[in-house]
Amino acid sequence: MASASGSPVRVRFCPSPTGNPHVGLVRTALFNWAFARHHQGTLVFRIEDTDAARDSEESYEQLLDAMRWLGFDWDEGPEVGGPHAPYRQSQRMDIYADVAARLLDAGHAYRCYCSQEELDSRREAARAAGKPSGYDGHCRDLSAGQVQAYEAEGRAPIVRFRMPDEPVTFDDLVRGEITYLPENVPDYGIVRANGAPLYTLVNPVDDALMEITHVLRGEDLLSSTPRQIALYKALTELGIAKTTPEFGHLPYVMGEGNKKLSKRDPQSSLNLYRERGFLPEGLLNYLSLLGWSLSADQDIFGIDEMVAAFDVKDVNPNPARFDLKKCEAINADHIRLLDVKDFTERCAPWLKAPVAPWAPEDFDEDKWQAIAPHAQTRLKVLSEITDNVDFLFLPEPVLDEASWAKAMKEGSDALLRTAREKLDAADWSSAESLKDAVLAAGEAHGLKLGKAQAPVRVAVTGRTVGLPLFESLQVLGKEKTLARVDAALAKLAA
Repeated sequence: MASASGSPVRVRFCPSPTGNPHVGLVRTALFNWAFARHHQGTLVFRIEDTDAARDSEESYEQLLDAMRWLGFDWDEGPEVGGPHAPYRQSQRMDIYADVAARLLDAGHAYRCYCSQEELDSRREAARAAGKPSGYDGHCRDLSAGQVQAYEAEGRAPIVRFRMPDEPVTFDDLVRGEITYLPENVPDYGIVRANGAPLYTLVNPVDDALMEITHVLRGEDLLSSTPRQIALYKALTELGIAKTTPEFGHLPYVMGEGNKKLSKRDPQSSLNLYRERGFLPEGLLNYLSLLGWSLSADQDIFGIDEMVAAFDVKDVNPNPARFDLKKCEAINADHIRLLDVKDFTERCAPWLKAPVAPWAPEDFDEDKWQAIAPHAQTRLKVLSEITDNVDFLFLPEPVLDEASWAKAMKEGSDALLRTAREKLDAADWSSAESLKDAVLAAGEAHGLKLGKAQAPVRVAVTGRTVGLPLFESLQVLGKEKTLARVDAALAKLAA
């Protein structure tokens, strides 16, 4: 696919380095990356860091780290370079100043001397009269004398872009044809009074100079599109832009209470998902479903499958709700799809200090390798591995008192004594033999396997739920298993 102008596809992902990356930002990055890769196009990674009060170098490094963790590569941008460098807006200020000056000289922009108090007063009056409350064009056509008078007062002007007095229509790749009437898109600021350029200038200027063909971004930026289209037209007249990109506005990601998921929502932080042990494959699979689908009957797929099928025109414009339980379920499927070696390696951060609750010398690699295939089928996120295998590496199991009270009913001591006897005589090279031992103990006391194994599980692992019991006993070993049954019997006796 090429752009409407016939140029090869060039898209951009341009976050601001403010705070931790959030899942809505990741979804935008994913759709841009998949679109570029599907069309063998170019992904430009650009950093919009002109807000000195909010941007930080730490957030910048987090963005780069997040992109690497997610598996996104980029063709131009930080650490890669490219023909349109630099790719950090804070290093492009001379470019913006030059463009603003050229817009002023050509009459596409003008200096506005209105104070904030004057603007607020006129907006209130417009609202009271039932008229649009946007900028009223007060400074659009000032005479030389009026300009001189304002400057004599010491007023520092902002620079406003002069919007055309005609509707702006564009064909949104997600939403179809959209028209904005001129009364709803007033002249807008592009340079602050202190000379600092605004997003409304720098974003389109960079897109123009970097020859971006498609802008895929959040629905929250839809209202700025007619402004940018008018600016592109002016930039084209000045020879700065070659063309106007096509736009596609992605649906909102909704959180609790059907409110737009914001950076402040705890479940929006990408770091949270990394810390909990989501796989990049699982998280990206789920995020791709927030507005798009591979097919009506397939929720689980790999990133290569998405790239092969992705078309932004298939994105649903309706808001998409973030469902944490479904996200976890999809991640669990991706955990099960890993080969065991990969699974064991990815669990490593949770099995070592300082995360793991056991001493480093108590970790047994052979036991971990033996239990890993059974653990892999049980996890929703990798961080759950610690609670699932801690009974193997701690001197004593972490006893959950509620589990103890639930499992240790009247007669449990007699059952455990019989189970110990049967386990002592069992063949420990076979998990099936251990199962038969506990089954026999249960039958001796009139209990089915489910009831019989509960006290054994709690005695050995400390919990009523966990990994397959008999495989767990086999990996733990006969000596430790019997010792823990003895400790449980002593506790019951006490």
